[in-house]
Amino acid sequence: MKSLTRVSVVAGTAASAVLLLSAVPAFAHVSVTAEGVAAKGGYATVNFKVPNERDDASTTKLEVTFPADQPLASVMTQPVPGWKAKVTKTKLKKPLEIHGEKIDEAVSKVTWTADGKGIEPGTFQKFPLSVGQLPEDADQMVFKALQTYSNKEVVRWIEPQQKGAEEPDFPAPALALSAADDHHGGGAASDDADDDADDADDAKAAGAKDGEEASSKASDSDSSDTTARTLGVVGIVVGAAGVAFGVLAGRRRANS
Repeated sequence: MKSLTRVSVVAGTAASAVLLLSAVPAFAHVSVTAEGVAAKGGYATVNFKVPNERDDASTTKLEVTFPADQPLASVMTQPVPGWKAKVTKTKLKKPLEIHGEKIDEAVSKVTWTADGKGIEPGTFQKFPLSVGQLPEDADQMVFKALQTYSNKEVVRWIEPQQKGAEEPDFPAPALALSAADDHHGGGAASDDADDDADDADDAKAAGAKDGEEASSKASDSDSSDTTARTLGVVGIVVGAAGVAFGVLAGRRRANS
């Protein structure tokens, strides 16, 4: 009997532990995603998403380091309320050639520093960047991010994801790159083409409508002309009948 009781206690404890572990949420981490498509060789707008994982401190600083072997000549920040952005550039050992122009420096790091409360507990913040040209010979770009809290703690999101391995404890933000886009910017060119097609369809529709209106007006005009002619003929016939009746009436009077 005691053995059964012990087994029941152990089983209950194990089940409670499983439930407790399953209830613990997975830790969020600094990540990067593109708005729309990040095509190889093109330009894209990307967002670094930073969650606050602490209950007693705010995130006050974010440093994102760019991969040295995948230099980007163009990196522009978008104003984020409550934050100041600083772009750091580095001289390149081998200049880049973009659109026929040689570029001898590239962005190596972007730092955002809070000038207010920062990212408070239970919240997150997105930091947008416009970047390009993206690498043409890679499937992703891996960045390194340092997240600093108001209590001076620094979390280093710098561990790359190894193929086939479990996610590391502090994964580095990785931007997936899609197949190259002939228009190097992708969605915008496609949208313009769609807009042009829509405009053409609208023009055709407008032309067809104008044609129908013109045809309707012409038809109405023809109908009016036909009606007028018919009334004219009827008037002539009635007039002739009246004249004939008058002549006959005059002859009858004369004979009587």
